[in-house]
Amino acid sequence: MWRDPGAPADSFYETRPECTDVPKSRFRIKAGKTLSARKWHAAFSPEGNLDIGKTLSRIHRGGIHPSIRGEVWEFLLGCYDPKSTFEERDEIRQRRRLQYAAWKEECRELFPLVGSGRFITAPVITENGQPIQDPLVLLENNPDGGAIAPPQDSTNALLSAAAANNVEMVTDKAVIQWMLTLHQIGLDVIRTDRTLVFYEKKENLSKLWDILAVYARLDVDVGYCQGMSDLCSPMIILLNDEADAFWCFERLMRRLRGNFRCTDGSVGVEAQLKHLGGGDYLFAFRMLMVLFRREFSFCDSLYLWEMMWALEYDPDLFWMYEDADETSEKSEESKGRLKSIRHYGKFERENMKNGAKNSETPPLPISIFLVASVLKEKSATLLQQARGLDDVVKILNDVNGNLDAKKACIAALKLHKKYLKKLQATKKA
Repeated sequence: MWRDPGAPADSFYETRPECTDVPKSRFRIKAGKTLSARKWHAAFSPEGNLDIGKTLSRIHRGGIHPSIRGEVWEFLLGCYDPKSTFEERDEIRQRRRLQYAAWKEECRELFPLVGSGRFITAPVITENGQPIQDPLVLLENNPDGGAIAPPQDSTNALLSAAAANNVEMVTDKAVIQWMLTLHQIGLDVIRTDRTLVFYEKKENLSKLWDILAVYARLDVDVGYCQGMSDLCSPMIILLNDEADAFWCFERLMRRLRGNFRCTDGSVGVEAQLKHLGGGDYLFAFRMLMVLFRREFSFCDSLYLWEMMWALEYDPDLFWMYEDADETSEKSEESKGRLKSIRHYGKFERENMKNGAKNSETPPLPISIFLVASVLKEKSATLLQQARGLDDVVKILNDVNGNLDAKKACIAALKLHKKYLKKLQATKKA
């Protein structure tokens, strides 16, 4: 029987012509499988209530059409309650945009380059709060294209650059810590998704830097860690409004921030890796930290993410993330509504059916089972060729951009089912 091979989606994320070694996406837009704009809009009532159950299985089967990916992600990540109306979402969106603008302005007052369309890749302050007056640093912070061109006279150049840089002695420890991360964010920004035409524009690079700088200022416990730029980058590409992209990233970090938290010399992600069997699985560190951005092509990693979120979806996600002081009687009523089991993702339904949701320890995320599925797929190669941890890292690095997202998800679900059965058997014993 003839099968539709589907249309490639790479054209939606144009690659720079000189980048010839970029892995091709396996994801295909398939009629009847991929969630289309028509099917998505048909899932809303005239008032704007979304029947999320109509979309979850389709996302799991065939992903989301790139033209609507951003707005669908906002629901999958819990930015909006599916039972809200168009009017209620517009009100939330406007309120959040104003909130982001206020936070960004607070950051700009501390460091004027925030929101200027420019960013830095050199440190501007010492650990003691002293501004760095090195000529190269000053010129770095005031580059062409932003643009303050330094005069020929080096003394005048220093004075004009120092004035424009406008960094004074800082005494607040939290502000010092934040300012120390700004150049590191810049260094990561220029390395993030550099094969994409989208990031040839400086305005898009500065948008990414601004969002990460604002987030680092707000999340004092975590701040900024390497890898966050990989998680934030797709939000910038998919959502035109910077504030909307920030809130999508912020919701994603609600899930993942524990991975980045450092306590007593260890990083949070290490606790998750212990569930893989007690061995030294630090080579899988990166998979969890950046959600497999290296193991899959750019387009396939987006496909993998939306499949994961659809499988794990909980219709109460929005309310879990809302602050208690924002919870009104109306929200309590919405939370109290009975929800059909089909409004939950398949992975979440399995957890509910097997009582994993009610156990003392929270259920493992699907990402752990995805790591396990990758290891299982490569197990024969690892057993034959790996003589130590260095060999394991090399073998797994060789799969970069070449894994199949759909196959990995199917394998992860099978492993999850086996894990739950084993868990049940252990409880009965």
